[in-house]
Amino acid sequence: HPLCCLSPQEVGPTMVGDEHSDPSLMSFLGATKRNMLGNHFWEYYVNDAPRVVLNKLESCGYRVVSMTGVGQTLVWCLHKE
Repeated sequence: HPLCCLSPQEVGPTMVGDEHSDPSLMSFLGATKRNMLGNHFWEYYVNDAPRVVLNKLESCGYRVVSMTGVGQTLVWCLHKE
């Protein structure tokens, strides 16, 4: 069960899923589904800082396997055994 989290800053908002993400997990995170103007896809986001989201995901059994920066966006890849 791979999962990626993206945040354009260290304080949020944090993008936590796409239109194919597990609705129950998105609900647990308190995520809202949105479609940004010009995009042909939907995404889930939360206003929480990434550290809050990562702590919630850890409580569900997810572990960070990698992290990188892309421009001014931070990306975490997680995996659940």
